[in-house]
Amino acid sequence: MGFLLDAVTQKKFEVQRETVKNERGQSVDNQPYGKARETIYRTLYPYGHPYSWDVIGYLEDLNRVDVNDLKNFFLRWYGPNNATLTVGGDVTPAQVVKLAEKYFGPIPKGPEVKNMKLPAPVLTQDRYVSYEDNIRFPLLQMVFPTVPNYHPDEVPLDLLSEIIGGGKTSILYQNLTKAQKAVQASAGHPCTELAGEFTLTVLPLPGHTLADMEKELRNALLEFEKKGVSDDDLEKFKSSYEASIINSLSSVSGKTSTLASYQTFTGNPNYLAKQLQAHRAVTKQDVMRVYNQYIKGKKAVILSVVPTGKPEMVAKADNYKVDKAGYKAPADQYAGLKYVKAKDTFDRSKKPAAGANPTITVPPFWKQNLANGIKVIGTKNDEVPTVTLLFSLQGGHKLEAHDPSKAGIASLMASMLNEDSEKFTAEEISTKLEKLGSSISFGSGSDNMTVQVQSQVKNLDATLALLEERMMHPRFSQDDFDRLKKQRLEAIKNQSTQPTVIANNVYNKMLYGEGHIQAIPVIGTAKTVESITLDDVKQFYKNYFSPSVTNLVIVGDVEQNQIMPKLAFLNNWQPKAVTMPTEAKMATIDKTKLFIVDKEKAAQSEIRIGYMAMPYDATGEYYKANLMNYVLGGAFNSRINLNLREEKGYTYGAGSYFAGNESAGPYTAYAGVRSNVSDSAVVEFMKEIKRFREEGITDEELAFMKSAIGQSDARKYETSFQKAMFLNNMLRYNLEPDYVAKQNEILKNITKEEINALAKKHLQVEKMSIMLVGDKASIKPGLEKLGYEVVELDPDGAPIVAKVEAPAITAEPKKEDPKKGKKAKKEGRIF
Repeated sequence: MGFLLDAVTQKKFEVQRETVKNERGQSVDNQPYGKARETIYRTLYPYGHPYSWDVIGYLEDLNRVDVNDLKNFFLRWYGPNNATLTVGGDVTPAQVVKLAEKYFGPIPKGPEVKNMKLPAPVLTQDRYVSYEDNIRFPLLQMVFPTVPNYHPDEVPLDLLSEIIGGGKTSILYQNLTKAQKAVQASAGHPCTELAGEFTLTVLPLPGHTLADMEKELRNALLEFEKKGVSDDDLEKFKSSYEASIINSLSSVSGKTSTLASYQTFTGNPNYLAKQLQAHRAVTKQDVMRVYNQYIKGKKAVILSVVPTGKPEMVAKADNYKVDKAGYKAPADQYAGLKYVKAKDTFDRSKKPAAGANPTITVPPFWKQNLANGIKVIGTKNDEVPTVTLLFSLQGGHKLEAHDPSKAGIASLMASMLNEDSEKFTAEEISTKLEKLGSSISFGSGSDNMTVQVQSQVKNLDATLALLEERMMHPRFSQDDFDRLKKQRLEAIKNQSTQPTVIANNVYNKMLYGEGHIQAIPVIGTAKTVESITLDDVKQFYKNYFSPSVTNLVIVGDVEQNQIMPKLAFLNNWQPKAVTMPTEAKMATIDKTKLFIVDKEKAAQSEIRIGYMAMPYDATGEYYKANLMNYVLGGAFNSRINLNLREEKGYTYGAGSYFAGNESAGPYTAYAGVRSNVSDSAVVEFMKEIKRFREEGITDEELAFMKSAIGQSDARKYETSFQKAMFLNNMLRYNLEPDYVAKQNEILKNITKEEINALAKKHLQVEKMSIMLVGDKASIKPGLEKLGYEVVELDPDGAPIVAKVEAPAITAEPKKEDPKKGKKAKKEGRIF
């Protein structure tokens, strides 16, 4: 805040400009629907309005600015009089104020910054706009201008958006998603300091047009107008908000962010009380009033995003172009700005040393095993009045190795468990949970299935009754199955438009090899999912959803003797013998090769480099290898990120990591880079990995690693869910209660020589797969010059076999006339 301008150079400016361009490439240009937001902004807001462009900006603007623009912007806006400092943690106000005065007090205040207020945009007609994108599903978005943050009408508009498109009971879900007309249909009401946007979004399934979807959205508004607001709507909204507030305050970060936001935008850090009151006081009449005022009969921006080459799919022809006619440039904010350097009473160049690494202790916990095989572990956490339950069932996708032809069934079964039960429809369960401010969700991953439950203590009994209903008595209806299977098949087809998903799927296939279940995506393939029947799902549930492979973690404001009687229903869960499949042989790498998956016209290339390293071990070589990797690719200022991002400007972020479970674990280096530097990025990746392997860690890097990891551990176990994951790992990997203390000892005592030996052993640069997903036409020529064998793969990871052209069939050559032969040869012709 006081001294940035001393450090800004033209070179640093250029590098950071490239970083921002890469951020845009990653989040906008290379992202399906990535340009939707900026298209809405420039259409909704008048030209020159601060919201008429996205925060990330446009490449032409980034190219136009220089280092002096940055300096002026900094001098105008980044003064201490325009800042809020919030500190939370094990500190006292006296300590904090003293340090704040020391470090911020000498910095001169900047120019005055006044709150800006602008009128809401006025639309005299519906504004239709569109663009083409590399997508499978077209998108329609309808946006009405509303009110800024903390406006009295914000809360009733939020409730209106929930009723129309917020959950399983909403109008859009029922009419479009559940009716199998759309992959997704939702409503939202995001508000910012100057404006709000009531937004309806729908992605239709094939067979339904965007014009159809516009009619459906308008019909949904009319349906709301007829039905109005129910008592259930009010109760769900108020309870859910209260629960979300409680959960947001469960971490130090959540507390400080809340205080800072309220202070910055309202001038009252304790504005939470007013927000709670506003939500508790909202009425049916308020919602109908804001509907009539901001939505009914009002004009909107209507955006169509259609697949490339299919402009005819738009809802309606574009009728709006940005009009600069009424624009009046604001007064120059940057004339006469001067940099006044702070005068200190201490030497600011001497950075305060970090304190000793905090001692992390495992929270006191209790254990109990049920007769049917469930292993329970719990701890009391009374900071917020909530309870978190985490069930983890061994298996998940891994179990599909018993029958790989049905890959994706574990994930599909989990989706079915989120639907109807024998007594209640999914909508009825959703309503009951929202009124309680609770949540129950089923999921399935690569090696386990999970059930997550969140409840306030006061509503725990009612939440557990719904949990029993969902876990033990699923309905498994044919209608739910047909809908979910159809959505799953469409989602699989949609992956072909997402470079990051393609990269991860193909990389897994390379790591594990053909025939290994982990080489198949968790959601399955079109072929495997197509073969799954409802009876298959029922049988999978019957065979594998068993207490005999279940761990249960309980974290919350309850004692063991309070919670366990409430879970008595689990004793009725009948165990089954679950046999884990034999681990298939994994792929081996004989030498480093380079693989390319073509993603035509991709703005960025997704890079994955790695090999299958080792399984998880809390205090062994796996843990130590992650310490070794920290300065190579595990931190922001790791060698890989400093090189590719900070020095070269190739990427928004790059790194590397070891990730392991009980049986396996890859080492992976990754980045999304500008397409035109794909080959250079690969060179830099391999150079940094090889250099670290050969030269090892420096004394300064070793000290940094020990301090950084030791200090960050202090906030690893704050929230209930963090504590639950921690305790779950103890059960899953059979860890001793003192394993954290052992990790601290390893961290404290690990030597340079140990780190370097680990680097030599595990950074096997001569046996790694290098994979890129990008625009082959532009990246392949450069990659072929790097000296690696290059293999082209399709988006499913299968090698592309070059077509062999058959030789052309020619007529039998005429016999040469001996008399003409000499002349013909002179003319260069044979016949």
